[in-house]
Amino acid sequence: MLLRSLLVATISSHPWLLTPALKVLQLLVHPKTSVLDVNKNRLLRGILKRTFYNHFCAGENQLEVQSTIRNIKNMGFKGVILTYAREIVVDATGSASKSATSVVGDRSFQEESSKDPGIEAWREGVLETVGMIGEGDILALKLTGAGAGAMKALGANQPLPDQMMDALQQICSRAMERKARIFIDAEQQSVQAGIDAVAVDLMRTYNRNGRAVVFNTYQAYLKGTPATVNSHLDLAVKEHFTLGIKLVRGAYINSEPRHLINDTKAETDNAYNSIAAGMIRHRYGHFGGDTIFPSTELFLATHNRESALMADRLVKEQRAHGLAAPPVQYGQLLGMADGVSCKLLQIGKDNSPESLGVAPEVFKCLSWGSLEDCLSYLLRRAVENRDAVGRTKEEYLGLRRETFRRLRRGFV
Repeated sequence: MLLRSLLVATISSHPWLLTPALKVLQLLVHPKTSVLDVNKNRLLRGILKRTFYNHFCAGENQLEVQSTIRNIKNMGFKGVILTYAREIVVDATGSASKSATSVVGDRSFQEESSKDPGIEAWREGVLETVGMIGEGDILALKLTGAGAGAMKALGANQPLPDQMMDALQQICSRAMERKARIFIDAEQQSVQAGIDAVAVDLMRTYNRNGRAVVFNTYQAYLKGTPATVNSHLDLAVKEHFTLGIKLVRGAYINSEPRHLINDTKAETDNAYNSIAAGMIRHRYGHFGGDTIFPSTELFLATHNRESALMADRLVKEQRAHGLAAPPVQYGQLLGMADGVSCKLLQIGKDNSPESLGVAPEVFKCLSWGSLEDCLSYLLRRAVENRDAVGRTKEEYLGLRRETFRRLRRGFV
């Protein structure tokens, strides 16, 4: 495992290696020859499975996935965020690059998707995923994975097909039975308004009695996100539900209209930290002070050490002054930002008076599915995080030191 981690860190921390590696991965995702097809080239499949797949993905079946989950929890993580790897990627115009089914004719969204095989395949895959997680774990849902029928409705911000809504209700009920929660993933802006509407509708139904079962995802790199958060806080107050906030920096910068995105990384960092601080301090926009603050739960999905430590410090400050703070949890992707994860876990073992008995609850986000499905997921994640060379450089140096230390002792 150490050598595998060192290999991945070596590539990701050196731009002159990362750029060609991404090009190779692109060829594997869209192979034009059987030599590059992981379903036809058994040697290539074996190499990829034992290296990059096992480093970043949870497994291809329930046995492999649950083994990975046990290993993660044994390391001290509170739980996992598990997602089914099947994806549809849309460009800035809303066009799909891959879909499970075609949509024809002039029928309504309801009629088009009443017997949509893409939705049914997605439902079965997601329900299988729910069966792999346990109490306290989280299911991540990518709604466009249900195919073109669902994506068309989301893009038009129209009600989802009845078949899709039935699937979501079944998924939410099954997750609640297992005492798990649900993250609705953010996607491209061409479908995000529809996704927000679905997420808020589910929160109205399931986020009652001061507890969030469903979380929406908010991307801090978008200029409009602070206003969206304010709007959803308003709804939470007026309609008496708990707003579940999963906060990320952003995932689709290469496919979004540039004018929607903050002009600088510093602006995105400030937006992320401001939203997190506002939720923790119960002061955001016109909420707080003399205005009642909505019931909220906060999950910080971040690979940024400063943001994670800032949030942990603010939670402790609130508690030290006898002030309320919402439940805050943290998450990083499997195979990435292990330094951030381990730092938070280390804080959790701190028994000093300053810790106030508040241990950060840390999760790892896992994707599972076939090697072919996960290649698309890995490519997207690699592109999203290619600007993190500075962080991976530190991890690379640490892994290299540990490898040399073990070699000197006679083993790796």
